[in-house]
Amino acid sequence: MRIDVLLGEALVVPADVADRVVVVIDVLRAATTVAAALDAGARAVIPFETVDETASCAKSYARGEVQLAGERRMVKIDGFDLGNSPAEYTPASVGGRTILYTTTNGTMALAATHGARACFFAGFVNVAATVAAVRLAAGRGADVTMICAGHERHVALEDLVCAGRLVRGISAGREVTRGDGARVAEMAERPFQGGIASVALEAAHARSLIAAGFERDVELCLTLDRYERAVRYHERQLQLEPATSKED
Repeated sequence: MRIDVLLGEALVVPADVADRVVVVIDVLRAATTVAAALDAGARAVIPFETVDETASCAKSYARGEVQLAGERRMVKIDGFDLGNSPAEYTPASVGGRTILYTTTNGTMALAATHGARACFFAGFVNVAATVAAVRLAAGRGADVTMICAGHERHVALEDLVCAGRLVRGISAGREVTRGDGARVAEMAERPFQGGIASVALEAAHARSLIAAGFERDVELCLTLDRYERAVRYHERQLQLEPATSKED
């Protein structure tokens, strides 16, 4: 098995993901928000790259079936039902509905994964479940690519630290070749192995969110293993991985 980590600065090309098990990482905030929505009973989350695509798709549903959700420049999009704060996604707001969702970084990264053998969407809130799901999907032979969504084409420390934790978990007890990006991610994660809360003090995007009034979001996103199931991206939808999955 080979593990590569793309740091978030370059465009993802088909060769990066073809026939690989892929993990897209967007700690602040998309992967956390999606996990919260699905845990709260949303039928599925469908990601889109643009606001126009999201709004256009809504026309094919009855109004009560969907919620329009997402952000630009950290705040809720005008005319949408929900923003990108995980706490907004409750059984009352999303239960039984399909979420049409667009964000600045995470949903664009997901769009680049077509051709992957399997794809998961991860943050700290479901990192242990994602490790288990990736190990199962990869078996003993498939290679793994992790895509850090980053922040506006810049490396995001929180995504890199999460990637390092995933590399450490996935490679445990296996013969693994690490690409340079995976090695960088592991080195970035080492100072935070005792606890990830301090990422909020170090990561530029976390500080920006706190300054914009989203401190609670940062706290939720930096909660380790809040959710027990991984999120899989399949047939252009994000859904919870079955809880019964176990590694052979």
